[in-house]
Amino acid sequence: MAQTHDANVYYVPHHSPWPFIGSITLFATALGVANWFNGHAWGQTLFFIGLAATLGVLAAWFGNVISESISGKYNAQVDVSFRMGMMWFIFSEVMFFAAFFGALFYARQFALPWLSGEGDGALTNQYLWPGFTAGWPSNGPAGIGGAFQTIPAWGLPLVNTLLLLSSGVTITIAHHALKANRRGALIFWLGATILLGTVFLCVQGYEYVHAYQELGLTLGSGIYGSTFFMLTGFHGMHVFLGTVMLIVIWLRCMKGHFSPDHHFGFEAVAWYWHFVDVVWLGLFLFVYVL
Repeated sequence: MAQTHDANVYYVPHHSPWPFIGSITLFATALGVANWFNGHAWGQTLFFIGLAATLGVLAAWFGNVISESISGKYNAQVDVSFRMGMMWFIFSEVMFFAAFFGALFYARQFALPWLSGEGDGALTNQYLWPGFTAGWPSNGPAGIGGAFQTIPAWGLPLVNTLLLLSSGVTITIAHHALKANRRGALIFWLGATILLGTVFLCVQGYEYVHAYQELGLTLGSGIYGSTFFMLTGFHGMHVFLGTVMLIVIWLRCMKGHFSPDHHFGFEAVAWYWHFVDVVWLGLFLFVYVL
């Protein structure tokens, strides 16, 4: 006999295998990449097996959550929990990027001037790096990172800025269409957001190839190269994940999921996408322009 759920009771799933299985697949992924980087050939195989298994767990786990949602098992209290969880998740992402922006600030404002002899760094400059003067972008004392050229801010980075800002507008229009129960407009504008995100990733991929092959700008190009690729690379990864989430939400909208009054799954992805937009504005200003 099928059991029904009391809407007045906070829903807690029973006997879910996904946390246990997910911990195993994540451990396999970490073990694989660690051994791969340390020269063990089997590590690469284990890494990709673990990664594929982790993606499978996530797909199945979120599939369960979607099924529970559309079957009406979630009440208002569960909705509040989801909102708090998403807010804390985005806060953790803010702090993640803050660490990299902090590294960029420290290198430019403290480390490079100290290596050039400012403050109490005179002896370091005299005996270890004589003749080094602080400047940005820097390939490091004695040109450790090799010669390179930077990417002009008003070229491809500006194009990507316009793409992401436009995507923030399209997903907002899609959200308003959902609240007005206009399915056609919702699907169109959400699809446009996915397209803009995909084009952004393609432009960034081309930018990376151009930087490596023609500008000599690599991850090993001193402190500038390392901070540039760490910040833009992790942001690109977040854009990719956000695009995947948008595709899932778009497919759900095509199937008739969400209603004008109950659509936090859509809102959560929209919050994440706007966060990605804001981070890019900081990247554009502090990495490309200044």
